[in-house]
Amino acid sequence: MKVTQTTDYELIAKLNQPVQQIHFELKPDYFKEYNYDDVKQFFKDIVHKDGFIFLLLEDGGEPLGFAMIEIREYPENPFRRAYRSVFVHQISIVETQRKKGYGTRLMEEIYNIAKKHGIDVIELDYWVGNTVAENF
Repeated sequence: MKVTQTTDYELIAKLNQPVQQIHFELKPDYFKEYNYDDVKQFFKDIVHKDGFIFLLLEDGGEPLGFAMIEIREYPENPFRRAYRSVFVHQISIVETQRKKGYGTRLMEEIYNIAKKHGIDVIELDYWVGNTVAENF
């Protein structure tokens, strides 16, 4: 099992399908149904933007999942000091490959990236009813 950084937006778009499908099923009034061409264009537009990092998980040379993270900078305000975080936008594992440690491996790499950047806050959110994310 190996995790590498990638800019292959076409592959990311394909691997995004399972997580987008979950979102659409949970909140069809909020999320759009998965459309490969639209998703591919979205990832093409942001894959090289500062702060975004895409991780590809492969096992035996087969792509099985990805993570989309962003290094965020929060300014100081009256309530808290300025800080930086790693925000996890998405983690997606091919449905038939879940519960095999792949998501955990991606999170380990996200922790390593945070440490490398001197960041001690990792943020993520998920929708109520997304039991896959909640259980993970």
